[in-house]
Amino acid sequence: MPKNPLAEVFGFPVSNMSQDAINHREGRLCPYHNPSGLNCTKTSATDPLGVCSIFDNNKIIVTCPVRLRQDLAILADAARFFFPSRRYIALTEARLKDKHGKSAGNIDVVLAALDEDDNVVDFGAVEVQAVYISGNVRKVFNEYMKDPAANQAMEWPSKNYPSPDYLSSSRKRLVPQLMFKGGILHEWGKKMAVVVHRGFFDRLPPLQEVSERNADLAWLIYDLRYNSATNRYNLRRSHIKYTKFENVLSTIATPTVGNANEFVKYLEGRIRKGKFSGVPSPSSLEPTVEPLPNSLDDEE
Repeated sequence: MPKNPLAEVFGFPVSNMSQDAINHREGRLCPYHNPSGLNCTKTSATDPLGVCSIFDNNKIIVTCPVRLRQDLAILADAARFFFPSRRYIALTEARLKDKHGKSAGNIDVVLAALDEDDNVVDFGAVEVQAVYISGNVRKVFNEYMKDPAANQAMEWPSKNYPSPDYLSSSRKRLVPQLMFKGGILHEWGKKMAVVVHRGFFDRLPPLQEVSERNADLAWLIYDLRYNSATNRYNLRRSHIKYTKFENVLSTIATPTVGNANEFVKYLEGRIRKGKFSGVPSPSSLEPTVEPLPNSLDDEE
């Protein structure tokens, strides 16, 4: 039987029973700079799903975008790509509008370069992308939270066993982000950095790389590395890939075309068996963080 699929809960490995870990679990706290506040707000501000990462066989997969903010290393790495040697300030959840005044979504983090008089002389956008989860992770989480010490090594049945959904992660989240927000930034001639865990990036189609000098989109790719002394995972940069926006969008958004004859055979098989009504695929859990009410939401 499969074992506990949860890797980290509220910032700590499920096996970590230190007082710090207990405090975070009891308080539903987030140690990774959640832009909504001190508490975890994943999927809900009042009943958060505090799963930072899960196991996929022997690999650990980041399923919460806030997890990738540990130590704010992503900001330093992005700034070096946008404007080296510039003084800058970070602004989270910056609203982006199209030419008709319609919202194109919020940018996760904008780094704004400032001159001596604090005028913005340049800026770049940072988008943080985690992985969707298929299967029922809420049930696993609730069971673990009943008694973390007793349930850290619980066996979990294979039915609806949580696993990363890379296809939904790219098609439902990454591609729309690039098309709308990335499209506007590209027209403005501004650079963009996409922050991902290595497991997510490795499942993307091969992207054509360019030199850092010629790039307008950088992929900041990170790993989680286990520290046995502290019984915690630490975020470490794996590598950076430099690309061109238009090439990336066409590569990721273009499906790999299969054989039409195979699809016809599938349809004929359904018709012969009388299976005219299919069952919709279950929805995957989106790696979203619930924003708390903010007065800026009312500003135009």
